[in-house]
Amino acid sequence: MALRIEELAKTIDHTLLRPDATRTDIEQLCEDAVKHHFAAVNVFPYYVPLAATLLKSHDVKVCTVISFPFGGDTTRTKIRSAENAVGIGADEVEFVLNTGAMLSGNFRQVRDEIVSVVRAVRMKSVNVGKGLVLVKVILESSYLDKKLKKLACRMIEDGGADFVKTATGFGPEGATVADIELLRDELSESLGVKAAGGIRTAEDAETMINAGAARIGTSHAVDIMNEFAEHRE
Repeated sequence: MALRIEELAKTIDHTLLRPDATRTDIEQLCEDAVKHHFAAVNVFPYYVPLAATLLKSHDVKVCTVISFPFGGDTTRTKIRSAENAVGIGADEVEFVLNTGAMLSGNFRQVRDEIVSVVRAVRMKSVNVGKGLVLVKVILESSYLDKKLKKLACRMIEDGGADFVKTATGFGPEGATVADIELLRDELSESLGVKAAGGIRTAEDAETMINAGAARIGTSHAVDIMNEFAEHRE
């Protein structure tokens, strides 16, 4: 069955994580997200309150990133940052897995960090009266071999997160079909897979969705929607 444009829109996290992003850029991002009914906007924590205000009463969530893009912060720093993000209006929180710890074989550290951050987000969301705040764990898949990717999936699922994301978009390689399929195969249906990094066209987006991605992270969301619409006229 062909993908409908409304379905495509609700897979997209309209992303602006450039260091030179201004208030005006965020305002435009949110305006575009409302127009196209994207799933979420993805912005730095600094812009969460602004995005939350602009998107209030609209069908677009506010997502933000923690320990981005390298994941090398301490667990306590990630916890505090995640709690703060929820407190200032984030509906979804993405944090970067500690790649160095994974590659060093410090699997207990990684597992405990996932559990701790997820628990902190859940508790904070209850304390501030929000509904479920989604937690997405970002892998930098290009640094991990297949065995470590599978292990990461098991730890993320056991840790109670909601999504596994393939990449930050700042690493050596973005989303690949092989990674999406591997993550989808390793995770239960209760967890989603988010494809991110290098997704620039409607064909890219459809390819990732067909491979099993439930969300697409891209800074080319408007171009993708326009291209998708043109091809179906």
